[in-house]
Amino acid sequence: MKSLQFKQVDVFTDQPLHGNPVAVVLGGEDLDAAAMQRIASWENLSETTFLLASRVADYRLRIFTPTQELPFAGHPTVGSAHAAIEAGFARPKDGVLRQECGAGIIELNVLEKEIFLKAPPARIADVRGKLPFAQKLLRIDVGPVWIVGEVKSAAALAAIKPDAGALSQFTTDLEATGVTVFAESDDGETGIHVRSFAPAQGIPEDPVCGSGNVCVAAYLKATNQLGRFGNHYVARQGMQKGRDGRVAVRVDGDGIRIGGRAVTCVEGTLRV
Repeated sequence: MKSLQFKQVDVFTDQPLHGNPVAVVLGGEDLDAAAMQRIASWENLSETTFLLASRVADYRLRIFTPTQELPFAGHPTVGSAHAAIEAGFARPKDGVLRQECGAGIIELNVLEKEIFLKAPPARIADVRGKLPFAQKLLRIDVGPVWIVGEVKSAAALAAIKPDAGALSQFTTDLEATGVTVFAESDDGETGIHVRSFAPAQGIPEDPVCGSGNVCVAAYLKATNQLGRFGNHYVARQGMQKGRDGRVAVRVDGDGIRIGGRAVTCVEGTLRV
């Protein structure tokens, strides 16, 4: 039996039991991919990560959903960086952390209590299929692949109750991770509201999705709609899951960045 340091971190919030949780295992170099996948399936969160030593960055990160490994994902990256700093596993150099993962080297900026990451470049394609609740769809690949579309209002977005089986087949046919939809906010505090569904990955609804928010920003840029919200805006997600997180989004000349706060809710030892 092996004992590993473990944390569960809520991401895109500074309040415990809000945002989106990620399970973070520190170490585990002796675990193979099958063992990591078994742990992630047992944790049954949208993602479980493994912080490992790296020869080319400050640390290496492997990211697993309950069913498969991902090359990159947003909220696990932010939450794992928070866990790495808190545990002394890695330390920012001049406010910068470099993460090695399946998508390459991801650069993170640590700004007081917020952690920002620069997302991989988005690859965008049209979608021929339709969804009953969303307008013009684009397939956007940033490692995870999201089918992205706009909903007519925040109230309509909140009311969506998708058919999980049909949505799973729809995304499988398009070789996508899931569907992320958004609407202009009606709360007077944030720019947009977002929801992300990935039933084919064992995630009926992701509470607060980093890569989904990256793809929404890429969608807005590709459809010339950033002027509605500005190059820097805050997205709100997770209300329907009782999580209510905030994602800061920046669309800069050199790429898309997302960030937010994180808080550790559980820490201890994982025995495998």
